[in-house]
Amino acid sequence: MSAPVDFSKQNLFRVSLESPLSVQLAFHQWTFRITPIRLILLALTATAITILLFRLVVGLGPVTNLCDDWPWGIWKSFSVFTGIALAGGGYATALIVHILHDDRLKPIARAALLSSLIGYILAVTALFAEIGRWWNFWPPFLFWGYESIMFEVFVCITLYTLVQVAEMCEIITEKVFRIFHRFFVVIMPFLLILGVVLPTLHQSSLGALYLMMDGKLHQLWFSPYIFVFFLLSSFYIGPAMIALASLLTQVAYKHVTPLPVLKTFARIGGYAMLLYFVLRFADLAYHGKLPLILEGSFESYAFILEVVVGLVLPLLIVFSPLINYRCFIMLFGLLAVLGLILNRTNVVITGMWTSAGSIYIPAVTEILLTVGLVTGGILAYMFFCENFNILGDETHEQAE
Repeated sequence: MSAPVDFSKQNLFRVSLESPLSVQLAFHQWTFRITPIRLILLALTATAITILLFRLVVGLGPVTNLCDDWPWGIWKSFSVFTGIALAGGGYATALIVHILHDDRLKPIARAALLSSLIGYILAVTALFAEIGRWWNFWPPFLFWGYESIMFEVFVCITLYTLVQVAEMCEIITEKVFRIFHRFFVVIMPFLLILGVVLPTLHQSSLGALYLMMDGKLHQLWFSPYIFVFFLLSSFYIGPAMIALASLLTQVAYKHVTPLPVLKTFARIGGYAMLLYFVLRFADLAYHGKLPLILEGSFESYAFILEVVVGLVLPLLIVFSPLINYRCFIMLFGLLAVLGLILNRTNVVITGMWTSAGSIYIPAVTEILLTVGLVTGGILAYMFFCENFNILGDETHEQAE
C-alpha cells in the first residue's frame, strides 16, 4: 500500500490513497469516503446534472416526451408529487417529537429532518427543470396570484424549504459558524411551529390541484376529498422513509436505530395508514365506484396493485407480530414507499391516459435525471451523516 499523500501544507485538501479513499478538507476535516458503490452513485448524479444543464440550454423538446396531451410527466409525478410526499417524514416527526413531546422518538428526529430537507431540495430542482421557460421562474415572487392553488403550493413549498434550512443550521452551527448557534437555538420553537403548519397546506393542495380534473382523472382516483388523501398519505409515509433511512445508515455505518423506536414510529404510521385506507374505500363506496375496481381495465389493475402493495401488505405487517422484527419493519417501509409512488404515478399519469387520448412513456433522459436526483440525495444524506451529529453520536465508522 502506498504511503498517504498529504497536501495539508497547502491548506487546501488532503487525499488518502488508503482503501476506502477519504477526502478531507483541511479547514474542518470534512470526510467523505469514496467506495465502488459511491462511485456509481456519483456517476449517476453527474449524468443527471449534465442532462439538467442540457435541458436548460436546448429546452424540453429534445430531452422529454412531453407534449400538449402530456404537459406533466415523470418529473412531476415522481420528483414533485412523490418526492414532496416522501419528504413528509420531517413534519410528521416534528409534530410527534417536538409538539406532542414523545421523547421516545428523539433518536430519529435529526435524520428525519435531514431526509426531508434533501427531499424538498430535490423536488424543487425537478420542478425548476420542468418549467418550460425556466428563466421566468421569478414572477411569482413579485406578482402574487392569490386565487391560485398552484401559487399557494409555490409559496408554501418555498417557505417550508427555507424553514428546514434554518432548522438544519441549528445542527450545522454545532460544528461550524458556532457564533450563530445560539441564535438558531432561540428561534427553533418558532421554526418548529412553521415546520408543522406549512406542510399540511401544500401537501393537501397538491391533491386539490386535481379537483379541477373531474371528467379527466379516472374515477378510481378522483374524489372531492383527494386533498385529504394526499395529506394523510404524506403523514403515514414518514415512518416508512425513516425505516428505509435507518437501513441506509445501518448498511453504510455502524449505527443501528433502536428497534423500539422504529416499532413505535411504524405503529403511528400504521394507524394513519389504516385511517387513509378506511376513508378512501368509504369514499369509493359512497360515490358508487367500488364496481370500477373489478372492471378489468388497465386502470383497475393499477389500482389493485397500488392498494395491495402500498396498503394491505404494510398494514398486515404493522398490526401483526411481524412488527417485532427489524427486517419486517424495513419491508413495511419499502412497501409503503412503493405504494405511494404507485399512487402518485396513477394520479398524474395512469389515471389520465383515457382523457389524454395518447400514452405517455418517459424518455431515457427523463428517467436518468430522476434516478440521478435520487442518487444525489443519497450522497448528500451520507455526507451530512459523516460530518455532523445527525445520527445521535459522533462515530461514523463504515460497516464491515
